[in-house]
Amino acid sequence: MARVKRGTTTRAKHNRILDQAKGYYGRRKNTIRIARQAVEKAGQYAYRDRKVKKRSFRALWIQRINAAVRAEGLTYGVFMYGLKLAGLDLDRKVLADLAMNESAAFGAIIAQVKSALPEGARVAA
Repeated sequence: MARVKRGTTTRAKHNRILDQAKGYYGRRKNTIRIARQAVEKAGQYAYRDRKVKKRSFRALWIQRINAAVRAEGLTYGVFMYGLKLAGLDLDRKVLADLAMNESAAFGAIIAQVKSALPEGARVAA
């Protein structure tokens, strides 16, 4: 039986790594050892930042909702409590979009929330 030479397999594996490292600076783009480390670290950053992205957007949505609600004399927490009491099941992404782009619709939601709140909870700080 002939011996197996693995040059093509190794070259294919190396090329796959080097293709992922395309655009990197210095030897990170063309030296396999360094490129492998750089690609692995980039994957770690990408994994971590996919989680951070969700947190960042949630924080942004909360800020936008809070700003729009304070203009109507409520706080964010009171508004979310009233939303629950009113039985409106809207997530923060939709609420933030309505607050930014559809002020009339958001105003209608605020009116429903205000009517659902108990009398003492309408105070804005």
